[in-house]
Amino acid sequence: MRFILALVALVAIEAERSLGGEEATPSAFPNVILIVADDMGYADLGIQGAIGFKTPALDRLAQEGTRFTDFYVAQAVCTASRAALMTGCYPNRLDMHGAYNHTSRDGIADEEWLLPEMFRDRGYATAGMGKWHLGTRLKFHPCRHGFDEWLGIPYSNDNTKYHPTLASEMPPLPLYDGEKIVEQDPDQSLFTKRFTERAIDFIERNKSQPFFLYLPHVMPHVPIFASDAFRGRSSRGLYGDVMEELDWSVGEILATLKRLELEENTLVMFISDNGPFLSYGEHAGSAKPLREGKLTTFEGGVRVPCLMRWKGTIPANRICSEPFMGIDLLPTLIEIVGGKASSRTIDGRSVKGLLLGDANARSPHDAYYFYSGTALQAVRSGRWKLHLPHPYITPAGEPGRGGKPSNFGKLAPASIQQSGVEGIATRHGYRIKQLELSLFDLESDPGETKNVASAHPDVVKQLTAYAERARQELGDSLTNAKGTGLRAPGIDLP
Repeated sequence: MRFILALVALVAIEAERSLGGEEATPSAFPNVILIVADDMGYADLGIQGAIGFKTPALDRLAQEGTRFTDFYVAQAVCTASRAALMTGCYPNRLDMHGAYNHTSRDGIADEEWLLPEMFRDRGYATAGMGKWHLGTRLKFHPCRHGFDEWLGIPYSNDNTKYHPTLASEMPPLPLYDGEKIVEQDPDQSLFTKRFTERAIDFIERNKSQPFFLYLPHVMPHVPIFASDAFRGRSSRGLYGDVMEELDWSVGEILATLKRLELEENTLVMFISDNGPFLSYGEHAGSAKPLREGKLTTFEGGVRVPCLMRWKGTIPANRICSEPFMGIDLLPTLIEIVGGKASSRTIDGRSVKGLLLGDANARSPHDAYYFYSGTALQAVRSGRWKLHLPHPYITPAGEPGRGGKPSNFGKLAPASIQQSGVEGIATRHGYRIKQLELSLFDLESDPGETKNVASAHPDVVKQLTAYAERARQELGDSLTNAKGTGLRAPGIDLP
């Protein structure tokens, strides 16, 4: 009888662990490492067609885990993308758009429940190294939103003396260690190396307890830099060198897990925050065969590399084409580790079944919505993607060279100072075009080249209804819809 009772108890414990139950102990759960590249293109993986540079560590990560070919970010720009990743919400719900800079007073609200807060509440050690971009004021600092440790910068690395068009207006770039600024205008060629070394140190110090490591690299966002050890190594120029150093970083993390015998108890995730900054030409990545890149709602802007490995748990050498989004990571990890959910409405849903290889698992959403700022521009449901009529940006003239954007020599000072979408487009070498109502079959046409709206009016009608649902909840500046589910960001008043 004692044996039977013990067996029943053991089965119950294992079931609790597999379901991420609230009563399971933290030691039953995996360590989690989330690595985020900045502006890396869909085709910047060797296994997805990279040309001129190699990514053996990332390719091995894909072979030892699952490659998700239809993973999306919520918006194709830094702050909005990261806000969604950290909160499980469309950034529109949080009123967090674009890319914050040194003048920004908005940031992540105290009331939002962030990924690191969930992990720390569950007993995990938490650390981040890289770019934060959810608010530049001290009240928005990562260590006030769930991180025990932080080494990194508050906003993008072009918000510096290296900005291609506004360098004279930029202050020194601060590097924080915890809440203290330890350097001004640090050597950016050492960013990847320094963040990797600090990440390894964190893993080693926390090898005997569960940990969450967030590694949002600064590269390959322009301006790009590689350390001396990698400069000149690839045949793709500096961009290829930068990518090979990022791949080295991933390899060092994986080697550390192997050395410490943590591979089977660590979930490693690798994504990009959005697609490539195409107007920078030779200093930008590639999204081929997808259309356009960063700052657009075409696939090249919002569909990004996604690799996940958890040895013995996530199937190896597998490709999954079921769509899901950054908003789904928080609820997925909550289910895996038995964490506390937010008391506020979130948009993401768990995709644990997709991660673990359940043959019957499907996307938990009937539609995903793609905004540019406050404008609802596209909806994906299953194989179909509907673009509502909207303006979009595309590189102007010849691709950029030497860290300067397309058309750089033709930019007039007056145009550089423009505000809004037109100003952003002009400063970064883009021109604005208009897209008509367009329906694309992503299974046969991932490059969004053939508009089949006239052949599928029923599909257009259904996706248009989904769009109207999003407008009611999240708003839409294209139709002047206000949205009933919006929340205010944090604000740091003077």
